[in-house]
Amino acid sequence: MKDAFSLTIKPAFLKSLPVMAGYIILGTGFGILLRGAGYGAPWAFVMSLLIYAGSMQFVGVGLIAGGATVLTTVLTTVMVNARHLFYSISMISRYRDAGKYKTYLIFALTDETYSLLCDGSVPEGADPHLYRFLVSLFNHCYWVTGSVLGSLLGSALPFPTTGIEFSMTALFIASFTEQWLQGGSRVPALVGLGCSLACLLLFGAGRFLIPAMLSITAVLTLLQSRLSPGEEAAP
Repeated sequence: MKDAFSLTIKPAFLKSLPVMAGYIILGTGFGILLRGAGYGAPWAFVMSLLIYAGSMQFVGVGLIAGGATVLTTVLTTVMVNARHLFYSISMISRYRDAGKYKTYLIFALTDETYSLLCDGSVPEGADPHLYRFLVSLFNHCYWVTGSVLGSLLGSALPFPTTGIEFSMTALFIASFTEQWLQGGSRVPALVGLGCSLACLLLFGAGRFLIPAMLSITAVLTLLQSRLSPGEEAAP
């Protein structure tokens, strides 16, 4: 009879594969960018291991190279990562009793990891907390690997990186499409699209994210009683 780890590690790895493709590419782009700013592989490894915030790490390269103050860095980090405050709320009940995995699960809840775990599904026979931990860990490893790889290859691959950041957008589209095709209620997805589009038109591309998150949270909270368990967490 297989133990919980054996029943959990394979489906966790398979679940993380879509993120692997995006994280390796994006991490490589970050490593190349960091190398161009004069910081080598050790910096790429430490930043990706301890910070583990894709978009903020890209912004962080400019902050480091430009000699930004601590206050500027803190305020920028809060603004860039404010979206985490909203979608992490839906994971509180699932992480509450995670025990020894809890701290790392909170730290490793990136956009892409959330998109994989927000539906609450767990393979039959798998330990739910171990499953979420392994999915999070695999994704973290992909990001660190890509970052170090990009730093090591940066000087040997002198190609323009313009447009490489679109890989993140493509990854979100793939995750959204997968959840849409899985069936169930489409209300959360439509609410997300509608609120995002409305805020984009009202506030512009540079300021719509936080208002969109607030409006999505408010609308889904009002509709919560009409959604079955697990659906309220879907993006």
